[in-house]
Amino acid sequence: MFSLINKTAIVTGALGLIGKEHCKALSEAGANVIVADIDDKKSEEFAKTLKTESIGIGIDVTNKDSLINARDKILEKFGHIDILVNNAAINDMFENPKAASEQSKFENYPLELWQKSVDVNLTGVFLCSQVFGTEMAKQKSGSIINIASTYGMTAPDQSLYIKKDGTQDFFKPPAYSATKGGVIMFTRYLAAYWGKDNVRVNTLTPGGVENNQDEFFIEQYSKRTMLNRMAKPTDYKGALIFLASDSSNYVTGANLVVDGGWTEW
Repeated sequence: MFSLINKTAIVTGALGLIGKEHCKALSEAGANVIVADIDDKKSEEFAKTLKTESIGIGIDVTNKDSLINARDKILEKFGHIDILVNNAAINDMFENPKAASEQSKFENYPLELWQKSVDVNLTGVFLCSQVFGTEMAKQKSGSIINIASTYGMTAPDQSLYIKKDGTQDFFKPPAYSATKGGVIMFTRYLAAYWGKDNVRVNTLTPGGVENNQDEFFIEQYSKRTMLNRMAKPTDYKGALIFLASDSSNYVTGANLVVDGGWTEW
């Protein structure tokens, strides 16, 4: 029931820390994977490392023409689209670390950063679902998995970003929470809309992943989870395959939370 043999899967934001693990998991389960990210050459290179017949395609999730072009290439190559993982997202990085503390405050948060996050994190999910999901609806089968965040369910704990010396160099910005919350609600809308066409639409909500953060931050974050640790990049592979495969045939509109218990306190 967990096999994805003869399935075609698209992963957006595929070259990110978690995106690569999504691609590996799908390939290990037997799917042919489309590694979709902004850099076409790097996408092609990474696709060659996967176990199944996979291809890399450069896409811009905010550009419908780019997605239509990718769709046509995928259909020409594989003939069908079965799985879409809407993973592409922006998590704000500030160019000047010294200015990040002031710039990331809600009172000062730049409109252009807000708009960029909305464009990628929310509109990107809408457009990818529209372009690729429509093909699933036509064939009367498919699974769309939207990647959200615990910060789409709960407010960010800004105290986590206070350093050991008591200073705060960064505030988790508002756009990330707002857009990830929107993704969760969009999932429910689309699940209801395409249920008649046997297209399942679910959210996978991950917790924070350990990735060379400051040791004090890792310690503080870990204390907030029931498992007393941050996630490893590979911790989401099982949940992803469950949602992508026939093992979740009667699951749609759901939000599968994989956060070590963070949101349950």
